[in-house]
Amino acid sequence: MAPKPATTAREMAQVETIIGRILQVGVIFSAIVMLIGLALFLVTGYSGYEGDFVPRQMGMILAGTWQLKPYAIMMLGVYCLILTPVLRVVVSIYAFYKEKDHLYVAITTLVLIILLIALAIGVKG
Repeated sequence: MAPKPATTAREMAQVETIIGRILQVGVIFSAIVMLIGLALFLVTGYSGYEGDFVPRQMGMILAGTWQLKPYAIMMLGVYCLILTPVLRVVVSIYAFYKEKDHLYVAITTLVLIILLIALAIGVKG
């Protein structure tokens, strides 16, 4: 039995609200993390690393964050900001799947694959 159109419209409105919240929370969380790193840098006057080194690999960022190194904390915020739209694409795939819109599931999945390849290239340098 096919779902009622009103139910589908209501579900899609809920998904759009969730997507909007994901973007809001992701940006706010990222900004808070970056501000914590910046405040720590301004208070200590030390980046946590020698010279002009900035951690770029996730393992180094997580280890540096655990050690409260300001640059690592700021980079964690940047990575969270980068991953926010990726999460939005994942939720969109789910929404299109629930809507049984197979064309948009395929297109959005292709977009996700391209984003993941770009992230992998960016991480590798």
